[in-house]
Amino acid sequence: NALYNRIDAIERFAADVAHELKNPLTSLRSAVETLPFAKKDADRERLIEIIQHDVRRLDRLISDISNASRIDAELARENTETVDLAGLAEAITSIQADLAAAHGVSVVFTPAKGKTRPLVLGHDNRLAQIFTNLIDNAVSFSPQGGVVEVTVEVEGEYVVARVTDEGPGIADPEKVFQRFYTDRPEGESFGDHSGLGLSISRQIAQAHKGRLEAGNRGDR
Repeated sequence: NALYNRIDAIERFAADVAHELKNPLTSLRSAVETLPFAKKDADRERLIEIIQHDVRRLDRLISDISNASRIDAELARENTETVDLAGLAEAITSIQADLAAAHGVSVVFTPAKGKTRPLVLGHDNRLAQIFTNLIDNAVSFSPQGGVVEVTVEVEGEYVVARVTDEGPGIADPEKVFQRFYTDRPEGESFGDHSGLGLSISRQIAQAHKGRLEAGNRGDR
């Protein structure tokens, strides 16, 4: 049953990938075919701009698709180690804070009040990837002067990490985890994100016997 489920998952993933790659390829082919007939410099420059954009988009898609397809195999093959999730989150927050400052957004780590260390068994580089993706998304949707807060606490038998922002909220919190789903802030160029970041993050969380959920302030 596990094998059949895995085969089904691979087939669904392959279908999603084929569909998603087709869009930039169609745009790229159209621009390449039109370029020889463009007589004005402005038209040629615009077509070249489209070609470069689509090539960058394909490069991002292929990198993220490759990353997503390797996760399960990598996590099953590599040995786990004890990870201090608070220490990891604080380190990632420090890195992301410098990047977010350029967008006028503050990223802060708030230490837990309890004395129990939030230790988990896992892969620190993959867990770091979750924090990076979540903080990056939170910063993208934050208003100028907004604050993104990162916390890690021990709640019962669980270690709970939260990334909260002051953005507009999510219409469908579950939909954001669908592969290739993108709903970017106004003014951000289409195709700058593959739509795989949150899907990959949930995949990593589940591989660590955890959950990754999204919600709006006041939902709890």
